[in-house]
Amino acid sequence: MRWNLGRLGAAALGLVLAAGMAVSTTAPAQAAESNGGVRVMPLGDSITDGFNVPGGYRINLWQRMAAAGQTVDFVGSGVNGPASLGDHDHEGHSGWRIDQLDANIVGWLASSNPRTVLLHIGTNDMNQNYDIANAPARLSALIDKIRANAPQVELFVAQITPETDATLESRVQAFNAAVPGIVSQKGAKTHLVDMHSAITTADLADGVHPNAAGYDKMGARWFSALQAVPGSLTTVAVPPVGGDVVLSNPQSTRCLDADGAGTADGTQIQIWDCLGVVNQRWTRTAAGELRSYGRCLDVNANGTANGTKIQLWTCNSTTAQKFAFNADGTIVGVTSGKCVDVTSSGTTNGTRVQLYECNNTGAQRWSVR
Repeated sequence: MRWNLGRLGAAALGLVLAAGMAVSTTAPAQAAESNGGVRVMPLGDSITDGFNVPGGYRINLWQRMAAAGQTVDFVGSGVNGPASLGDHDHEGHSGWRIDQLDANIVGWLASSNPRTVLLHIGTNDMNQNYDIANAPARLSALIDKIRANAPQVELFVAQITPETDATLESRVQAFNAAVPGIVSQKGAKTHLVDMHSAITTADLADGVHPNAAGYDKMGARWFSALQAVPGSLTTVAVPPVGGDVVLSNPQSTRCLDADGAGTADGTQIQIWDCLGVVNQRWTRTAAGELRSYGRCLDVNANGTANGTKIQLWTCNSTTAQKFAFNADGTIVGVTSGKCVDVTSSGTTNGTRVQLYECNNTGAQRWSVR
């Protein structure tokens, strides 16, 4: 791509550098750190990654949550930041646009299993002059994909930060003007965050990316948004009654799935890549059922032996279809007192789900998202 630097100036140059140069961290960073807290995915481009200031807004946000006594596990495939950032994981990708996040989000949600997502994206669409008229539609589609694959996730969608260049800033403002209407259509678990007003152009290091003071202001704005939605910092282990959920087995990072999208009585329950499709969507009822397709999760013949098949069956109000949902993520058959279990602790697609004596292993843990 050829850039007109005379027109775009330092703002675009800063973006090109963000996309093309490796950034060293001020201290060694380790991947997959976890303190067992609520899983939060910072998602976006170089502003999430922390161009100019490795760690970016995540430093201040982490420090604020720690000071408030919040236990949080940042998640994502990226790693960077200083020692003052207690968890270096993130899903910020320098130079990326909305469509590039969209192409990868399903896999990231499956592997990271976040409770909460902080989305700041669109700057590169504006700066690359990439089909700007349809950028709001791309954002809407990305939100829909997140909602489909993680229906219980608390999703915070930011209006993007300002830019110094007048042409770029006019694009930013037009894009941001469309964001509230998009968010308002995505349900109660999707929240708008006005990040544009959180900083000014005086808080930009290169016309695009915030300086340290600007990132601190972003951290403060994210923290205020999270505080306004207390559930965003609370792990959900028990499916809410009436909630549309996906149940992920963290050990395999795969989901509770009806084999072949089958609906017939006796359809085997298995684990499969988390895709958010209809045969992976479950609704817990007040009676202790898990329903999908209008049918129920069922213990074959109301059996109690280890290895008894877990299947779909016409809902019939018997105890074969009644389960207890525990805070440790186990799902226990009422008749047997045994757990819904991934056979032999398998992790591959198609591994069957069975009834088995509860044994405190990862094969018997299920996470709501």
